[in-house]
This record gives sequence, structure tokens and C-alpha cells, in this order.
Amino acid sequence: MIYVVEQGDSLYSISQRFGVTEAQLIRDNQLYGLSHLVVGQALLILTGEKTVSVGDLFSYGFTIDGELIPPAVDDLPVIRQAWRAGAEPVLVLTPFDASGAFNNYLVKQVVENKQVQDTLIANLLQTVEERGYMGVDVDFEFILPEDRVYYAEFVGNLREVMNRNGYKVSVALAPKVSADQRGLLYEGIDYRLLGENSDQVLLMTYEWGYTYGPPMAVAPINKVRQVLDYAVQEILAEKILMGVPNYGYDWPLPFEQGVTEARTIGNVEAVLLAAEYYAEIRFDETAQTAQGFITVNLQRNKAENLDRQGNMC
Repeated sequence: MIYVVEQGDSLYSISQRFGVTEAQLIRDNQLYGLSHLVVGQALLILTGEKTVSVGDLFSYGFTIDGELIPPAVDDLPVIRQAWRAGAEPVLVLTPFDASGAFNNYLVKQVVENKQVQDTLIANLLQTVEERGYMGVDVDFEFILPEDRVYYAEFVGNLREVMNRNGYKVSVALAPKVSADQRGLLYEGIDYRLLGENSDQVLLMTYEWGYTYGPPMAVAPINKVRQVLDYAVQEILAEKILMGVPNYGYDWPLPFEQGVTEARTIGNVEAVLLAAEYYAEIRFDETAQTAQGFITVNLQRNKAENLDRQGNMC
């Protein structure tokens, strides 16, 4: 049914009224990034149909003993739908602990402890077979420099077992531009070794513009090109996949490092935001991305002037 938002409504109150989740309302109506509902806004209410939040299905975690921690909701409906649509579903493995938080100690434990590693690989194979995945994508970040080789060996061991049983292994890589690039995000990632030990790599070519960073494109093409130019020196080109973002950020101005916080916006919201403030959408030739520049005065309870800048990829 279609529900028209009234004064005082919220996602929570509407979800309770119609027996659906807030996540479903957001998903079915593409409300990502919206801070509030608008009176008169029409919402699609799909009662009797179960939908799944993408966030709930992001990945599998694991314990320090190598036992898998499944997603918050059942992933089987999405797996089956993927196969019906001609897409190959992949199990994403992330070092999330039982609380759902990133745990760097889990990375160290699994790459350095062969017993834990073997247990995790066996559990991954069993899950892939039982659930109907086509393979595993290893999405680890902040690998310690001393674990650089151990991590690549773990990926190789996982690939050996998966390939033997007809499955593939990919690995997500932070966007490096040189072998000796400094920083915790990069030093433990060896492009050459990980390229050799996996069937495919996914370059995370995004997040140059991010929540607490200065206003700029999420994936400026000049920066992306630097990563690709380096990657093809270390990894077979046919193994490389490039991550492409489909979102942007809205920064309040003036920007102050460590204080200013940008909010995530989608493509539709970016256009609506530009229309609301009569902004000019320009194209950055260097970054090869659209940017909306907005400077307006708002009379909001005699509030002070508000400057905004949006960057979209």
C-alpha cells in the first residue's frame, strides 16, 4: 500500500503501525541518507513480504578459535535470488567478532595460528557448500606489517582448499600506489603475493573523500589511475576487479580537520539537495566527477548562515 507521511510520523512509528522493520522501509523507499521524513511524502509499504537489509548481510565474522559467525539474518533467500538473477553470490569474510565490531586481534590469530586457520578454512568450505556460495572474498584491513607474508599464505591456503572443491577465492586490497607505501592500512598488504595466492583481487578504489576528511571526490579518477597503474605491475591484469562507489558525501563548510563530519548521500538525494538550494552542479575535469557547490543563507530560528559543499562520484 501507499502511505502518506503525516505530522509527527517517524520511521519507527510507521514501522510499528504496519508491522515492518525500519530497515525495510528505508530499502523499499530508497531513503538512504535522509535525516527525516517530509509531511506529504508517499511511502511504499510492503506488508507480508520479507526484505533483507544489505547491512545485515554484509559478511561473516569469526571467533579466535576459527568458528564462523553468520550474518544477523538468514542469507539463503538472497543467495537463491542471486542465482536466479544470473549472479554468483560470494561469502565475504571480515574480522568481525561476536559483538559485530572489527577486531584486529582476530586477523593476527588466524594468520599466525595454523590450527585456528585450518579450522576456519574447514568451516568456510562447509558453509560455502551448504549455503550455495560460489566462493569466498577475504576482506581484511589493517594487517600488521610483520604479518604481511603470513596473511598472503593464509589466502593461498584458503584458495588451495577452495579450488580443490570447485570454488574461487578473491581478496579485497587497500588502494596502494607503491610497494613501500607507509601506513597501517597498506604495509601488511603485499599486492604481488596476494595476487599470486588468489583467483581475483578487488581494489578498493574509493574513500579518498570520506566522513572526516576534506571535501573531495570519493573516487577521483586521477587517484584511481595511480592505484591501477601500480596494481598491473604486481598482479595479472585479468585477475583485477575495481571497486566502484555509488554514493557521495555532503560536507558543511567551513571544513575543520577532526571536527567537521560529512554525511553520506546517494545519487538521487544529491540531485534533490542541489535542486532544493538552487545549486550549480559542475564537473571536475581532474577528478572526472560531478560536484555540487552550494552557498545559501537559511533563516532557521534566526540561525547563522550555512555553507555546504557536496561531492559525488
